[in-house]
Amino acid sequence: MCLIWGIPYLLIKIAVSDVSPVTLVFLRTVIGALILVPIALARGDLAPALPHWRWIALYTAVEVALPWFLVSDAELRLSSSLTALLIAATPFVGVVLGRLTGSDDRFDARRLFGLVVGFVGVAVLVGLNVSVRDLGAAGEIGLVAICYAIGPLIISRKLTEAPPIGVVAMSLVLPAIVYAPLGLSHLPSAIPPTHVLLAIGLLGVVCTAIAFLLFFALIAEVGPVRATVITYVNPAVALALGVTLLSEPLTIGAGVGFALILVGLFLLTRRATRPVAPAEEPLVEAR
Repeated sequence: MCLIWGIPYLLIKIAVSDVSPVTLVFLRTVIGALILVPIALARGDLAPALPHWRWIALYTAVEVALPWFLVSDAELRLSSSLTALLIAATPFVGVVLGRLTGSDDRFDARRLFGLVVGFVGVAVLVGLNVSVRDLGAAGEIGLVAICYAIGPLIISRKLTEAPPIGVVAMSLVLPAIVYAPLGLSHLPSAIPPTHVLLAIGLLGVVCTAIAFLLFFALIAEVGPVRATVITYVNPAVALALGVTLLSEPLTIGAGVGFALILVGLFLLTRRATRPVAPAEEPLVEAR
């Protein structure tokens, strides 16, 4: 999962060199839907998800339709590695939203310090790597981080009774329909190069359809908390691929900012230790 969700930024950067962002989102969602809808139908997961269509529509907007377009548009100006590093701010936004909405009451001094360190890391990334003319693109990625933080809140509060594969299948069908008019009208006049077609195919098949199937299998195996470890590694994968394959610069600001984000994530997500009373046996978590 760290690899699969670390490579989309590289693939998006390659794809938008010849395909418009709106067309890329349309093609990616169509490919993913063509794979996941039959699977959802075969599992009987689509019909039980339909009654939840209103919340699925909102989830689709903040998790797929809006952020996938914003990332594609931002990467017209930002490097793939910097984009991934900025999106690493998502867990910090999630903690703030959880605190504001009352869903997270475990906000101690350690987590507050981790939050501050993480946001300092993001500030270093923006301040040392984003030019004034590209601040709009950085703002787009900021909106993406907010969207990606809202999505899990919707899942955990409003869609717990809906089958996950059915939810994901619907969340790919809806944007495919919405983006169809613009996506089709902005198709390139000539067939894109092979490497661009390959990037689009990999985005749809590997980074969308297969990724969601594997991620839900991972959650079922180790639980949602331990599954979030991918957050630590995704940006590193994107950074390594961008530097080695696209010759993107590895700046001091990127290194320092990413290091601060990692420290902040560790402090923010590390499970607090609880002293055990003498007469009390330690609790062992079963997985």
